[in-house]
Amino acid sequence: MNSPSLSGWLVATLLGLGGSAHAAGTPALKDIFQDHFLVGTAINRAIATGTGFRRTPVQVSNDVALVKAQFNHLVAENDMKWALIHPRPGPDGYDFGPADAFVSFGQTHGMDLAGHTLVWHSQTPDWVFAGTHPPPQAAHASPASTADTAAGRTNAAVQRGPGRGFGGPGRGPYAGPRASREELLERMREHIHTVVGRYKDRIRVWDVVNEAVADGGTNILRNSLWLEIVGPDFIAKAFAFAHEADPKAILRYNDYGLENPAKRRKLITLIRSLQEQKVPVHAIGSQAHLNVSITFETMDQTLTELATLGLPIHITELDVNSAVGGQRGFGAEVADNAATTQGGLVSEADRRLADAYAGIFRAFLKHRQHVEMVTFWGVNDANSWRAQGRPLLFDRDGQPKPAFDAVVAVLRESLSPDRP
Repeated sequence: MNSPSLSGWLVATLLGLGGSAHAAGTPALKDIFQDHFLVGTAINRAIATGTGFRRTPVQVSNDVALVKAQFNHLVAENDMKWALIHPRPGPDGYDFGPADAFVSFGQTHGMDLAGHTLVWHSQTPDWVFAGTHPPPQAAHASPASTADTAAGRTNAAVQRGPGRGFGGPGRGPYAGPRASREELLERMREHIHTVVGRYKDRIRVWDVVNEAVADGGTNILRNSLWLEIVGPDFIAKAFAFAHEADPKAILRYNDYGLENPAKRRKLITLIRSLQEQKVPVHAIGSQAHLNVSITFETMDQTLTELATLGLPIHITELDVNSAVGGQRGFGAEVADNAATTQGGLVSEADRRLADAYAGIFRAFLKHRQHVEMVTFWGVNDANSWRAQGRPLLFDRDGQPKPAFDAVVAVLRESLSPDRP
Protein backbone atom coordinates (compact mmCIF):
# COMPACT_ATOMS: atom_id res chain seq x y z
CA MET A 1 0.00 0.00 0.00
CA ASN A 2 2.87 2.37 0.74
CA SER A 3 5.38 1.64 -2.01
CA PRO A 4 7.67 4.60 -2.78
CA SER A 5 6.33 5.66 -6.16
CA LEU A 6 3.36 5.40 -8.44
CA SER A 7 3.47 3.35 -11.62
CA GLY A 8 5.13 5.09 -14.56
CA TRP A 9 1.97 5.74 -16.53
CA LEU A 10 0.29 7.40 -13.55
CA VAL A 11 3.31 9.60 -12.83
CA ALA A 12 3.33 10.72 -16.43
CA THR A 13 -0.39 11.39 -16.36
CA LEU A 14 -0.23 13.51 -13.22
CA LEU A 15 2.91 15.42 -14.13
CA GLY A 16 1.47 16.10 -17.57
CA LEU A 17 -1.65 17.78 -16.23
CA GLY A 18 -1.78 21.51 -16.66
CA GLY A 19 -3.67 23.91 -14.43
CA SER A 20 -6.71 21.63 -14.30
CA ALA A 21 -6.94 18.04 -13.19
CA HIS A 22 -9.60 17.55 -15.86
CA ALA A 23 -7.47 18.35 -18.91
CA ALA A 24 -7.38 14.71 -19.95
CA GLY A 25 -10.50 13.63 -18.09
CA THR A 26 -11.06 13.40 -14.37
CA PRO A 27 -8.53 11.08 -12.73
CA ALA A 28 -9.78 8.61 -10.14
CA LEU A 29 -8.80 9.17 -6.52
CA LYS A 30 -8.48 5.42 -6.01
CA ASP A 31 -5.89 5.29 -8.80
CA ILE A 32 -3.81 8.32 -8.05
CA PHE A 33 -3.39 7.32 -4.40
CA GLN A 34 -3.19 3.56 -5.03
CA ASP A 35 0.39 3.27 -3.76
CA HIS A 36 -0.35 5.27 -0.61
CA PHE A 37 -3.77 4.48 0.87
CA LEU A 38 -7.26 3.32 0.04
CA VAL A 39 -9.71 6.10 -0.82
CA GLY A 40 -13.27 5.41 0.26
CA THR A 41 -16.66 6.94 0.79
CA ALA A 42 -19.76 6.46 2.89
CA ILE A 43 -22.79 5.51 0.86
CA ASN A 44 -26.46 5.73 1.73
CA ARG A 45 -29.25 3.26 1.07
CA ALA A 46 -30.20 4.91 -2.21
CA ILE A 47 -26.78 4.25 -3.68
CA ALA A 48 -26.56 0.72 -2.28
CA THR A 49 -29.95 -0.24 -3.73
CA GLY A 50 -30.03 2.03 -6.76
CA THR A 51 -33.31 3.60 -5.66
CA GLY A 52 -33.80 6.84 -3.79
CA PHE A 53 -36.53 9.10 -2.46
CA ARG A 54 -34.62 12.39 -2.31
CA ARG A 55 -32.71 12.03 -5.57
CA THR A 56 -34.19 11.27 -8.97
CA PRO A 57 -33.39 7.93 -10.62
CA VAL A 58 -30.97 9.71 -12.95
CA GLN A 59 -29.23 11.41 -10.03
CA VAL A 60 -28.94 8.14 -8.12
CA SER A 61 -27.54 6.45 -11.21
CA ASN A 62 -24.95 9.21 -11.51
CA ASP A 63 -24.09 8.89 -7.82
CA VAL A 64 -23.52 5.16 -8.27
CA ALA A 65 -21.31 5.80 -11.30
CA LEU A 66 -19.26 8.31 -9.30
CA VAL A 67 -18.72 5.79 -6.49
CA LYS A 68 -17.57 3.13 -8.92
CA ALA A 69 -15.26 5.50 -10.76
CA GLN A 70 -13.57 7.18 -7.80
CA PHE A 71 -13.45 4.89 -4.76
CA ASN A 72 -12.18 1.47 -3.71
CA HIS A 73 -13.42 1.38 -0.11
CA LEU A 74 -16.97 1.72 1.26
CA VAL A 75 -18.78 2.17 4.55
CA ALA A 76 -22.54 2.34 5.12
CA GLU A 77 -23.49 5.79 6.36
CA ASN A 78 -26.37 4.58 8.55
CA ASP A 79 -27.60 1.08 7.83
CA MET A 80 -25.30 -0.79 10.20
CA LYS A 81 -25.97 1.41 13.21
CA TRP A 82 -27.82 -0.43 15.99
CA ALA A 83 -31.08 1.50 15.59
CA LEU A 84 -31.40 0.44 11.96
CA ILE A 85 -29.94 -3.05 11.86
CA HIS A 86 -31.33 -4.24 15.23
CA PRO A 87 -34.34 -2.04 16.06
CA ARG A 88 -36.23 -4.62 18.16
CA PRO A 89 -35.17 -7.10 20.85
CA GLY A 90 -34.80 -10.80 20.26
CA PRO A 91 -33.51 -12.91 17.38
CA ASP A 92 -36.34 -11.66 15.16
CA GLY A 93 -35.55 -8.02 15.89
CA TYR A 94 -32.93 -7.60 13.18
CA ASP A 95 -33.45 -5.86 9.84
CA PHE A 96 -30.60 -7.05 7.65
CA GLY A 97 -32.04 -6.04 4.27
CA PRO A 98 -30.35 -2.64 3.86
CA ALA A 99 -27.03 -3.84 5.31
CA ASP A 100 -27.09 -6.87 3.04
CA ALA A 101 -27.67 -4.55 0.07
CA PHE A 102 -24.64 -2.49 1.09
CA VAL A 103 -22.42 -5.56 1.34
CA SER A 104 -23.72 -6.92 -1.96
CA PHE A 105 -23.04 -3.59 -3.70
CA GLY A 106 -19.48 -3.50 -2.38
CA GLN A 107 -18.71 -7.08 -3.28
CA THR A 108 -20.23 -6.74 -6.74
CA HIS A 109 -17.91 -3.84 -7.47
CA GLY A 110 -14.84 -5.35 -5.81
CA MET A 111 -14.56 -2.81 -3.02
CA ASP A 112 -13.04 -3.04 0.44
CA LEU A 113 -15.75 -2.78 3.15
CA ALA A 114 -16.00 -1.35 6.66
CA GLY A 115 -18.80 -1.82 9.20
CA HIS A 116 -20.04 1.22 11.13
CA THR A 117 -20.72 0.96 14.05
CA LEU A 118 -21.22 -1.68 16.77
CA VAL A 119 -21.33 0.25 20.07
CA TRP A 120 -22.27 3.94 20.20
CA HIS A 121 -24.03 6.23 22.65
CA SER A 122 -26.30 7.53 19.87
CA GLN A 123 -28.77 5.81 17.54
CA THR A 124 -29.20 2.92 19.95
CA PRO A 125 -32.80 1.84 20.68
CA ASP A 126 -34.28 2.23 24.17
CA TRP A 127 -34.82 -1.52 24.54
CA VAL A 128 -31.06 -2.09 24.66
CA PHE A 129 -30.80 -0.25 27.99
CA ALA A 130 -34.16 -1.29 29.47
CA GLY A 131 -34.00 -3.60 32.47
CA THR A 132 -36.07 -6.67 33.17
CA HIS A 133 -34.36 -7.08 36.56
CA PRO A 134 -32.89 -3.70 37.58
CA PRO A 135 -30.07 -3.78 40.14
CA PRO A 136 -31.46 -3.35 43.69
CA GLN A 137 -29.93 0.09 44.24
CA ALA A 138 -30.76 1.46 40.77
CA ALA A 139 -33.86 3.20 42.09
CA HIS A 140 -31.86 4.98 44.78
CA ALA A 141 -28.47 5.73 43.25
CA SER A 142 -28.11 8.73 40.97
CA PRO A 143 -26.56 8.21 37.51
CA ALA A 144 -23.60 10.33 38.57
CA SER A 145 -22.80 8.29 41.68
CA THR A 146 -23.23 4.97 39.91
CA ALA A 147 -20.87 6.00 37.12
CA ASP A 148 -18.37 7.51 39.53
CA THR A 149 -18.05 4.23 41.41
CA ALA A 150 -17.51 2.25 38.22
CA ALA A 151 -15.19 4.74 36.58
CA GLY A 152 -12.10 4.18 38.69
CA ARG A 153 -8.93 6.14 38.07
CA THR A 154 -9.64 6.97 34.42
CA ASN A 155 -12.88 8.81 35.17
CA ALA A 156 -12.89 10.86 38.32
CA ALA A 157 -16.51 11.88 37.87
CA VAL A 158 -19.05 12.15 35.11
CA GLN A 159 -21.62 14.78 34.31
CA ARG A 160 -25.10 14.03 35.51
CA GLY A 161 -27.38 12.72 32.80
CA PRO A 162 -26.25 11.20 29.51
CA GLY A 163 -27.42 14.04 27.26
CA ARG A 164 -29.46 14.14 24.09
CA GLY A 165 -29.57 11.26 21.69
CA PHE A 166 -28.95 8.19 23.84
CA GLY A 167 -32.36 6.72 23.11
CA GLY A 168 -32.05 7.15 19.37
CA PRO A 169 -32.02 10.00 16.87
CA GLY A 170 -34.04 13.00 17.90
CA ARG A 171 -35.06 11.62 21.32
CA GLY A 172 -33.88 12.12 24.86
CA PRO A 173 -32.10 9.59 27.06
CA TYR A 174 -33.83 6.43 28.14
CA ALA A 175 -35.27 7.13 31.60
CA GLY A 176 -36.97 3.86 32.54
CA PRO A 177 -35.73 0.94 34.64
CA ARG A 178 -32.23 0.09 33.56
CA ALA A 179 -30.69 -3.20 32.57
CA SER A 180 -28.15 -4.67 34.91
CA ARG A 181 -24.51 -4.78 33.87
CA GLU A 182 -24.90 -8.47 33.04
CA GLU A 183 -28.02 -7.91 30.92
CA LEU A 184 -26.45 -5.11 28.93
CA LEU A 185 -23.22 -7.01 28.34
CA GLU A 186 -25.18 -10.02 27.12
CA ARG A 187 -27.13 -7.83 24.71
CA MET A 188 -23.88 -6.32 23.47
CA ARG A 189 -22.32 -9.74 23.03
CA GLU A 190 -25.32 -11.16 21.18
CA HIS A 191 -25.56 -8.11 18.90
CA ILE A 192 -21.87 -8.07 18.03
CA HIS A 193 -21.65 -11.81 17.48
CA THR A 194 -24.72 -11.78 15.25
CA VAL A 195 -23.81 -8.75 13.13
CA VAL A 196 -20.08 -9.37 12.80
CA GLY A 197 -20.67 -13.08 12.37
CA ARG A 198 -23.13 -12.52 9.54
CA TYR A 199 -20.57 -10.55 7.53
CA LYS A 200 -17.48 -12.50 8.52
CA ASP A 201 -14.89 -12.63 5.72
CA ARG A 202 -16.85 -9.98 3.80
CA ILE A 203 -16.44 -6.90 5.98
CA ARG A 204 -12.75 -6.41 6.69
CA VAL A 205 -12.83 -3.50 9.15
CA TRP A 206 -15.23 -2.67 12.01
CA ASP A 207 -15.80 0.49 14.01
CA VAL A 208 -16.23 -1.39 17.25
CA VAL A 209 -16.70 1.53 19.64
CA ASN A 210 -17.64 4.98 18.40
CA GLU A 211 -17.15 8.34 20.12
CA ALA A 212 -16.57 7.21 23.69
CA VAL A 213 -14.07 9.95 24.60
CA ALA A 214 -15.38 13.05 26.39
CA ASP A 215 -15.22 16.33 24.49
CA GLY A 216 -14.47 18.61 27.45
CA GLY A 217 -13.63 18.52 31.11
CA THR A 218 -11.15 16.19 32.75
CA ASN A 219 -12.97 12.88 32.26
CA ILE A 220 -11.46 10.48 29.75
CA LEU A 221 -14.80 8.94 28.76
CA ARG A 222 -18.01 10.66 27.78
CA ASN A 223 -20.96 10.00 30.03
CA SER A 224 -23.26 7.44 28.43
CA LEU A 225 -25.59 4.67 29.45
CA TRP A 226 -22.90 2.20 28.38
CA LEU A 227 -20.52 3.78 30.89
CA GLU A 228 -23.10 4.20 33.64
CA ILE A 229 -24.45 0.66 33.46
CA VAL A 230 -21.41 -1.41 32.49
CA GLY A 231 -18.52 0.78 33.58
CA PRO A 232 -15.42 1.83 31.62
CA ASP A 233 -14.64 -1.75 30.62
CA PHE A 234 -17.56 -1.69 28.16
CA ILE A 235 -14.97 -0.70 25.54
CA ALA A 236 -12.69 -3.67 26.22
CA LYS A 237 -15.70 -6.01 26.28
CA ALA A 238 -16.92 -4.76 22.89
CA PHE A 239 -13.52 -5.37 21.29
CA ALA A 240 -13.27 -8.82 22.87
CA PHE A 241 -16.71 -9.80 21.54
CA ALA A 242 -15.88 -8.52 18.05
CA HIS A 243 -12.60 -10.42 18.00
CA GLU A 244 -14.43 -13.59 19.03
CA ALA A 245 -16.92 -13.11 16.21
CA ASP A 246 -14.27 -12.60 13.52
CA PRO A 247 -10.64 -13.13 14.59
CA LYS A 248 -9.37 -11.90 11.21
CA ALA A 249 -11.24 -8.59 11.16
CA ILE A 250 -9.45 -5.28 11.73
CA LEU A 251 -11.04 -3.67 14.77
CA ARG A 252 -10.81 0.06 15.27
CA TYR A 253 -11.75 2.67 17.79
CA ASN A 254 -13.39 5.65 16.04
CA ASP A 255 -13.81 9.24 17.24
CA TYR A 256 -14.05 12.86 16.12
CA GLY A 257 -12.27 16.03 17.21
CA LEU A 258 -8.83 14.45 17.49
CA GLU A 259 -7.40 17.63 15.96
CA ASN A 260 -8.11 19.15 19.39
CA PRO A 261 -4.94 18.55 21.48
CA ALA A 262 -6.87 18.01 24.72
CA LYS A 263 -9.19 15.41 23.24
CA ARG A 264 -6.31 13.78 21.42
CA ARG A 265 -4.47 13.35 24.73
CA LYS A 266 -7.52 11.62 26.16
CA LEU A 267 -7.72 9.31 23.16
CA ILE A 268 -4.06 8.39 23.48
CA THR A 269 -4.49 7.73 27.21
CA LEU A 270 -7.48 5.48 26.51
CA ILE A 271 -5.80 3.49 23.75
CA ARG A 272 -2.59 3.00 25.72
CA SER A 273 -4.65 1.69 28.62
CA LEU A 274 -6.41 -0.76 26.29
CA GLN A 275 -3.07 -1.82 24.82
CA GLU A 276 -1.72 -2.51 28.31
CA GLN A 277 -4.74 -4.76 28.86
CA LYS A 278 -4.05 -6.59 25.56
CA VAL A 279 -7.42 -5.47 24.16
CA PRO A 280 -7.50 -6.23 20.40
CA VAL A 281 -7.58 -2.66 19.06
CA HIS A 282 -5.99 -2.83 15.62
CA ALA A 283 -6.43 0.70 14.22
CA ILE A 284 -7.36 4.26 15.16
CA GLY A 285 -10.27 5.81 13.30
CA SER A 286 -10.01 9.60 13.11
CA GLN A 287 -13.26 10.97 11.73
CA ALA A 288 -11.77 14.30 10.57
CA HIS A 289 -15.00 16.28 10.36
CA LEU A 290 -13.15 19.53 9.73
CA ASN A 291 -13.75 23.12 8.68
CA VAL A 292 -12.01 25.35 6.16
CA SER A 293 -9.88 26.92 8.88
CA ILE A 294 -7.94 23.67 9.28
CA THR A 295 -4.22 23.90 8.54
CA PHE A 296 -1.50 21.53 7.42
CA GLU A 297 0.29 22.15 10.71
CA THR A 298 -2.73 21.03 12.75
CA MET A 299 -3.19 17.86 10.72
CA ASP A 300 0.54 17.14 10.77
CA GLN A 301 0.67 17.40 14.55
CA THR A 302 -2.47 15.30 14.92
CA LEU A 303 -1.09 12.47 12.81
CA THR A 304 2.35 12.71 14.42
CA GLU A 305 0.89 12.18 17.89
CA LEU A 306 -1.58 9.48 16.85
CA ALA A 307 1.27 7.57 15.21
CA THR A 308 2.97 7.21 18.60
CA LEU A 309 0.37 4.55 19.42
CA GLY A 310 1.98 2.27 16.85
CA LEU A 311 -1.35 1.51 15.16
CA PRO A 312 -2.52 2.18 11.60
CA ILE A 313 -4.47 5.42 11.23
CA HIS A 314 -7.73 5.32 9.31
CA ILE A 315 -9.32 8.63 8.30
CA THR A 316 -12.90 7.45 8.55
CA GLU A 317 -15.37 10.30 7.93
CA LEU A 318 -13.58 13.12 6.15
CA ASP A 319 -15.43 16.28 5.20
CA VAL A 320 -14.60 20.00 5.40
CA ASN A 321 -17.46 22.30 6.33
CA SER A 322 -17.58 25.62 4.44
CA ALA A 323 -20.56 27.04 6.35
CA VAL A 324 -20.06 30.07 8.55
CA GLY A 325 -21.66 28.29 11.51
CA GLY A 326 -19.10 25.50 11.54
CA GLN A 327 -15.84 27.40 11.84
CA ARG A 328 -15.38 27.10 15.59
CA GLY A 329 -13.79 24.09 17.18
CA PHE A 330 -13.58 20.44 16.13
CA GLY A 331 -16.97 19.09 17.22
CA ALA A 332 -19.04 16.63 15.23
CA GLU A 333 -22.05 15.95 17.42
CA VAL A 334 -25.03 14.81 15.36
CA ALA A 335 -27.34 17.03 17.41
CA ASP A 336 -25.23 20.12 16.58
CA ASN A 337 -25.19 19.61 12.83
CA ALA A 338 -27.99 22.05 11.99
CA ALA A 339 -26.25 24.90 13.80
CA THR A 340 -22.85 24.19 12.28
CA THR A 341 -24.15 24.29 8.70
CA GLN A 342 -26.08 27.55 8.96
CA GLY A 343 -25.15 31.16 8.23
CA GLY A 344 -24.30 30.81 4.54
CA LEU A 345 -20.87 29.97 3.18
CA VAL A 346 -17.61 31.55 4.23
CA SER A 347 -16.13 34.16 1.93
CA GLU A 348 -14.35 32.67 -1.09
CA ALA A 349 -15.65 29.26 -0.07
CA ASP A 350 -14.29 27.34 -3.07
CA ARG A 351 -10.78 28.72 -2.67
CA ARG A 352 -10.71 28.18 1.08
CA LEU A 353 -12.06 24.64 0.69
CA ALA A 354 -9.36 23.91 -1.88
CA ASP A 355 -6.64 25.32 0.39
CA ALA A 356 -7.93 23.28 3.32
CA TYR A 357 -8.01 20.02 1.38
CA ALA A 358 -4.54 20.71 -0.01
CA GLY A 359 -3.14 21.02 3.51
CA ILE A 360 -5.02 17.96 4.72
CA PHE A 361 -3.75 15.73 1.91
CA ARG A 362 -0.25 17.12 2.23
CA ALA A 363 -0.32 15.86 5.81
CA PHE A 364 -1.77 12.49 4.74
CA LEU A 365 1.04 12.02 2.23
CA LYS A 366 3.67 13.03 4.75
CA HIS A 367 2.33 10.34 7.10
CA ARG A 368 1.55 7.76 4.44
CA GLN A 369 3.48 5.10 6.34
CA HIS A 370 0.80 5.32 9.03
CA VAL A 371 -2.34 6.40 7.12
CA GLU A 372 -3.86 3.28 5.55
CA MET A 373 -7.17 4.62 4.30
CA VAL A 374 -8.97 7.91 3.74
CA THR A 375 -12.76 7.74 3.65
CA PHE A 376 -14.97 10.69 2.75
CA TRP A 377 -18.27 10.99 4.61
CA GLY A 378 -20.42 11.17 1.51
CA VAL A 379 -20.02 10.79 -2.23
CA ASN A 380 -20.82 14.38 -3.16
CA ASP A 381 -22.35 17.49 -1.61
CA ALA A 382 -25.91 16.34 -2.31
CA ASN A 383 -25.40 13.19 -0.25
CA SER A 384 -23.55 14.83 2.64
CA TRP A 385 -24.99 15.13 6.15
CA ARG A 386 -23.54 18.65 5.98
CA ALA A 387 -24.88 19.44 2.51
CA GLN A 388 -25.35 23.13 3.28
CA GLY A 389 -21.66 23.39 4.11
CA ARG A 390 -20.64 21.93 0.71
CA PRO A 391 -17.91 19.87 2.37
CA LEU A 392 -16.79 17.37 -0.28
CA LEU A 393 -14.67 17.22 -3.43
CA PHE A 394 -17.65 16.77 -5.77
CA ASP A 395 -20.61 19.14 -6.11
CA ARG A 396 -24.30 18.21 -6.03
CA ASP A 397 -24.11 17.04 -9.64
CA GLY A 398 -21.04 14.91 -9.04
CA GLN A 399 -18.68 17.31 -10.80
CA PRO A 400 -15.19 17.81 -9.36
CA LYS A 401 -14.69 21.10 -7.52
CA PRO A 402 -11.53 23.22 -7.23
CA ALA A 403 -10.80 21.24 -4.05
CA PHE A 404 -10.49 18.10 -6.17
CA ASP A 405 -7.91 19.86 -8.36
CA ALA A 406 -6.05 20.91 -5.22
CA VAL A 407 -5.85 17.33 -3.93
CA VAL A 408 -4.52 16.07 -7.27
CA ALA A 409 -2.02 18.94 -7.36
CA VAL A 410 -0.66 17.95 -3.95
CA LEU A 411 0.21 14.50 -5.21
CA ARG A 412 1.62 15.96 -8.42
CA GLU A 413 3.89 18.22 -6.36
CA SER A 414 5.07 15.27 -4.26
CA LEU A 415 6.10 13.46 -7.44
CA SER A 416 7.87 16.41 -9.07
CA PRO A 417 11.57 15.75 -9.76
CA ASP A 418 12.26 19.36 -8.75
CA ARG A 419 10.78 18.89 -5.28
CA PRO A 420 13.50 19.23 -2.63
